[in-house]
Amino acid sequence: MSTGELSSAEALGARRSAGRLLDSLSGVVLGRRAALELVVAGLLAGGHVLMEDVPGTGKTLLAEALARGLNVPLRRVQFSVDLLPSDLLGTSVYERSTGVVRWLPGPLADAHLVLVDDINRARPSTQAALLEAMAEGQVSVEGHTTPLPSPFMILATQNPADQEGTFPLPAAQLDRFIMRLHLGYPPRTSELAILDRLQSRDPQADQPPSIDLSEWRSLQAAVRRVHVAWAVRAYIASLSDRLRRHPLIGLGPSPRASQMLARMGQARALLAGRTYVLPDDIKQLIEPVLAHRLVPAPGAMLHGIGMDFVLADILDDVPVPWDDRERQS
Repeated sequence: MSTGELSSAEALGARRSAGRLLDSLSGVVLGRRAALELVVAGLLAGGHVLMEDVPGTGKTLLAEALARGLNVPLRRVQFSVDLLPSDLLGTSVYERSTGVVRWLPGPLADAHLVLVDDINRARPSTQAALLEAMAEGQVSVEGHTTPLPSPFMILATQNPADQEGTFPLPAAQLDRFIMRLHLGYPPRTSELAILDRLQSRDPQADQPPSIDLSEWRSLQAAVRRVHVAWAVRAYIASLSDRLRRHPLIGLGPSPRASQMLARMGQARALLAGRTYVLPDDIKQLIEPVLAHRLVPAPGAMLHGIGMDFVLADILDDVPVPWDDRERQS
């Protein structure tokens, strides 16, 4: 594996590989290119992605298309109120015929890509069963510790918080997701194309694999070699510090959040074919990476002030460092 900073040729090669995957997804999930770029960036950054939206906007379709593009099976787990942690992690089963207790691993054990559907429909104990898998790439239960395949990614979907029968994710769980995004509704022209396509064929039927596991690993390794200058690191630290001291924020971003913002900046730079992160990368990513990690103060909740307003205020307040290459050494 190469070490040191990424070369321009390597960055352009990585951009082409990631671009094939992005183009493949765009051919299936129409009219949401910006959201798809975020998902691919999260994939390259080695993170897990939370998609929050109303039913029917293409979240499951995106997960299926991503699995096809990566040429890996998609393990789908439907969360519900009666789902138990053992349904995810595995359990021991006594076989009467042999008198042997056999370990049966859960759906996470052999998966590279897992779709956790309606994550906030399950009870907190089941939600928490994902924490070790998301943070450490392993699951432990009944004395068994099972390493998960590498790379490993969870795509979780979440119903809006005001829908009935949901259990809000705690801050510790939300902090494990590198970002939260909203697919949103497609533009009218894209929705018309979706309706036209419905009359002909399944858009995934002709979707070929775009990259394989070795390329996925190589792209993740390349992301870590993208240069993050001291000025950009200081910018991230200043943004996080200002958020923690903001009067409308009850709980600010953790140091892990700052790390994830930097890592997503590296992934976004690689998608653009660059070998270094710009302050503009951080500005474009701050809302999907940090908003779900922030807990509003009582005053913000009382007046209905959203975290997007606070983040925009912070971006206006914190000076942007020079973004020319020479000043980023």
